Amino acid sequence: MTELLVATDLVLKHGNHVALDSSTFHIPMVGATAIIGPNGSGKSTILSAIAGLVPASAGSLEVLGTDPVSARDRISYVLQHTPVPKSTPITVHEAVGLGRYPKVGLWRRFTKQDRDAVSAAMVEMKISDLADRQLHQLSGGQRQRVYVAQAMVQHHDVLLLDEPLTGLDLVSARTIDHLIHGQRSDGCSVVLSTHDLDEARAADWVILVNRRVLSFGPPREVCTRQNLEVAFGLGSLHEWEGFLDDHHHDDER
Repeated sequence: MTELLVATDLVLKHGNHVALDSSTFHIPMVGATAIIGPNGSGKSTILSAIAGLVPASAGSLEVLGTDPVSARDRISYVLQHTPVPKSTPITVHEAVGLGRYPKVGLWRRFTKQDRDAVSAAMVEMKISDLADRQLHQLSGGQRQRVYVAQAMVQHHDVLLLDEPLTGLDLVSARTIDHLIHGQRSDGCSVVLSTHDLDEARAADWVILVNRRVLSFGPPREVCTRQNLEVAFGLGSLHEWEGFLDDHHHDDER
């Protein structure tokens, strides 16, 4: 079976800044892979590299059996924050439909299959009732569901999600979480970055990173107390095991 990702001595940079130091790891074609680590650890950079947006500065990176740029048309990527100017006149339905244009083209009419895909994604993300609302009028959680729906209607084998559950309302978080763990049945893989240890433990595969990949594999092998304390700082976990960057919760159970 083709691996989703194979990285060998991979180094990723932003200008002169090393975001990920030399790391060798792989991601199999499984249901959900969680990339976990503290802020600034390189999680988002790994996602951008998979999407072909950040080139390898050293080493090699293979995605879906080829180079990341060649694999782009098989990947959908949802960023953590996508600002929407109030002057942008676009409805929720139109925004979701934009996900079909890479295959359909800007000047071709949507087929019934295209329209059905848009409708199905909106139903799954619970945004059908928002179809005629302007995008800038939505809450952060509602907009995030729109962007996930937009990614869903693209033809993809891999869905990349950057911190998809951070700061969302309960309905949005549960809706997106259900999608994350439901893509397997559609033959797709999800790779998400997260601070949520519970989300990582529910994944099929975990990448633990702090400026380099420290461990990778099934959650039970990666999400050990020893590994997490190395990644997040000795003693930083105390007795709490939830959102690992949120030190206000360190003493909560």
